[in-house]
Amino acid sequence: MSENTSTKKTVLYDLHVELGAKMVPFAGYDMPVQYPEGILNEHLYTRSSAGLFDVSHMGQLVISGENPAAAIEKLIPGDIQALSNGEMRYSFLTNEQGGILDDLIVTQRGEDLFVVVNAACKEQDIALLTKGLAGAATVTELTDRALVALQGPKAAAVLTKYAAEVASMPFMGYREVEIDGVPCFVTRSGYTGEDGFEISIPNSQADALCRKLLNNSEVKPIGLGARDSLRLEAGLCLYGHDLNEKTTPISAGLIWAISKRRREEGGFPGADIIQAEIANKPAMKRVGILPEGRAPAREHTEITDEAGNVIGEITSGGFSPSLGVPIAMGYVPLDFSTIGTKINLLVRGKSRPAVVAKMPFVEQRYYRG
Repeated sequence: MSENTSTKKTVLYDLHVELGAKMVPFAGYDMPVQYPEGILNEHLYTRSSAGLFDVSHMGQLVISGENPAAAIEKLIPGDIQALSNGEMRYSFLTNEQGGILDDLIVTQRGEDLFVVVNAACKEQDIALLTKGLAGAATVTELTDRALVALQGPKAAAVLTKYAAEVASMPFMGYREVEIDGVPCFVTRSGYTGEDGFEISIPNSQADALCRKLLNNSEVKPIGLGARDSLRLEAGLCLYGHDLNEKTTPISAGLIWAISKRRREEGGFPGADIIQAEIANKPAMKRVGILPEGRAPAREHTEITDEAGNVIGEITSGGFSPSLGVPIAMGYVPLDFSTIGTKINLLVRGKSRPAVVAKMPFVEQRYYRG
């Protein structure tokens, strides 16, 4: 149990401690990195059944105004005006150099937008959005709601016991439903590569509802350690590691998140640089990497060519519980980004062979109807 008094606690803190979680400081909060069964077991259980994650440290925002979708497009390259009520989209705040200030999820709710941002960037994002949308839209942080993720192949079967209507929700869809009588915002989304839901719950009812979900034999609590290994297997970026203010969406392989209209029209910070990279290709590209042997290549590990020249860096790396081998992602020059390209990694001062690999490392199993 953490005794760090400078960190905040989510409304589920007492539940984590009761369940035996190892609490660590993360993005200003005391968060569970793992429970007694350990990261490996938690990871595999999520892949085979259902895991419950506390992500209440993330920012939940509502953006309201006359036309919030048009307003927010001045700050992000996502095509938010194309969304129908109940649809959501992955996007990112960009700077004038085309770099990513944060990645986020924007949901169209008809009268307003529901936006989820990363915990470490929350205060910065709120300030940027408030300033950038001034006169056009208002930004309100929902501090009275918890956020949890129920992920895994059995997540839908569990949640439909309490709210039958979630069974037909599409991937990247949003509904306001009562789960066992508790009014919740539910999205069919997540950060594991599995089918699942993110559930926004009033603080006063979050503990009781999470206990009810955990009473199902299919559901176990999962910490941030397994969340990280799950997202890495799924080839998903972590802000502050695989993405930062110097990383462009094109070099990160996120061009799919920018629609044809937004690519052509621009109108967001750094649009000229991003448009130029679309036309001419970026200098560096995010790739999957399979190191040989059993030793994981961690963040900041240098990537070299076969002659020993440093050409890039690992941004995320670890051991894959599903595959039983080390996996990583990082940035290399475009000439080295082809799948199958041989590279070397400087692990603990020794050069170790690796190969550029296809991502995701584990098949994504989002619900497609």
